Amino acid sequence: MRQIWTITKRELQSFFDSLMAYIMLIAFLGFTGFFTWLYGSDIFFVKQASLSAFFSIAYWTLFFFIPAMTMRQLAEENRSGTIELLLTKPVSDWQVVLGKFLATLLLIVIALVLTLPYYITVASLGPIDHGAVLTGYLGLILMSAAYISIGIFTSSVSNNQIVSYLLALFIGIFFQIIFSMLSSNFGGFIGEALNFLSVSSHFDSISRGVVDTKDLLFFLSLIFLGLILTEANLAGKRN
Repeated sequence: MRQIWTITKRELQSFFDSLMAYIMLIAFLGFTGFFTWLYGSDIFFVKQASLSAFFSIAYWTLFFFIPAMTMRQLAEENRSGTIELLLTKPVSDWQVVLGKFLATLLLIVIALVLTLPYYITVASLGPIDHGAVLTGYLGLILMSAAYISIGIFTSSVSNNQIVSYLLALFIGIFFQIIFSMLSSNFGGFIGEALNFLSVSSHFDSISRGVVDTKDLLFFLSLIFLGLILTEANLAGKRN
């Protein structure tokens, strides 16, 4: 556990040293703040104390931001050759993968914590469903963790950050959009299976305040799959 935390702290610090963290935080708060409070489906337009507008905007903002944060995690080390040096240290492949995963997830959590003033402000405007807000944040964290695991995997298979970003985005589009679209064109088991693979169906359920076992199982399975594929790829490089 100590090795994982050491790698996590190093990776998190590298985000701030490279200004990536500051750019991401400012851009995330800017996008979500603008569309939550000022444009289109903003809170004042719907005239109810709800953070549904924020969750909808954050859902798409994080979808595009996360591949940008994960693209350098292993791709840069592959390009520079430092991945071989890292793998010679007394750490396991799982410790490396989990350390990088947790560092990115912590940065997302920091970004979401900085949006708590939105919650406090809306709660002061009128009665708000606190349970739905808490599960909405949970849904964003689970969705982010799933896409982080995918992003780290794509970063491990390439030494080019742009390729890693595009590959993560390409895979993510299936879970974000395509499976949901396809499910509406099929009935029976195939339609249900495609709908189960859709991130939006699980996120929408959680953000409405319903935390179902199948939703948690979906996100945890996707996270585990991404991480285990990354670990397998690193094990191949070690051998």
